[in-house]
Amino acid sequence: MSTTIALAGKGGVGKTTISGMVVKYLMQAKEGATLAIDADPSSNLNMVLGLDLEWTVGDIRENLLSQVKQSLTAGGAAMGALNGGVSKREFLDYEIRTALSEGDRFDLIAMGKPEGQGCYCAVNHNLRDVIDAISKSYRYVVIDNEAGMEHLARRTTRDVNHLLIVADPTHRGIVAAERIAGFRKEMDINIENSYLILNRVPNNVIPPALQERIDQMDLDLLGTVPADLQLAEFEFSGRPLVDLGDDSPVYQAIAGMMGRILE
Repeated sequence: MSTTIALAGKGGVGKTTISGMVVKYLMQAKEGATLAIDADPSSNLNMVLGLDLEWTVGDIRENLLSQVKQSLTAGGAAMGALNGGVSKREFLDYEIRTALSEGDRFDLIAMGKPEGQGCYCAVNHNLRDVIDAISKSYRYVVIDNEAGMEHLARRTTRDVNHLLIVADPTHRGIVAAERIAGFRKEMDINIENSYLILNRVPNNVIPPALQERIDQMDLDLLGTVPADLQLAEFEFSGRPLVDLGDDSPVYQAIAGMMGRILE
């Protein structure tokens, strides 16, 4: 049985960086393979993980719809099949497995761009089933979400064991995190545990006024991640963040948090 860890947060708070550190921790400290799902349309988790990205699920979806249109003249699409008798589900399963980017004890799927014009309901239903089926083969699933967590609502039927909401150490950042946390009560999937992670905290010390605001939230503070010059150098140079040393203060902070919730 797999454990699902989902991350959310407004743009620019370092959510994808923390997602990469979570994958690094699981790769080094836990048994079993990890599936990373990049559900942010910007699709840059692969750069954090040091993987090439040739295809996204969005590309596969558009390719399928193009083939459906071509097969309409032969009546195949109406019967749920493409040219050659291949079902849509079989096509998606093959294409998504082929599009997996493989790392060291982890793989990556990128969701890519959102839907364009046209009807996507049936395709999205099949996509959800395929991705859920693939996820069952992994011990851990890490989902890097867009801020509103729409991909969680539309792309999976999976329960989420741990939802990590990332914020920066500002009043505006906490308000945004609180709004994102409110979405979890409107979703059709079960979220067992929800936490706040405060990222890029100067000297790793929370100002008293900000701490008071955090204490009022309906969300437990899991921990803080310090601002770190070495991580900034990695980001500016384009080096994969998973190559950060185990002594990195950022990695140490994330590893400590993951150790607590996964024990």
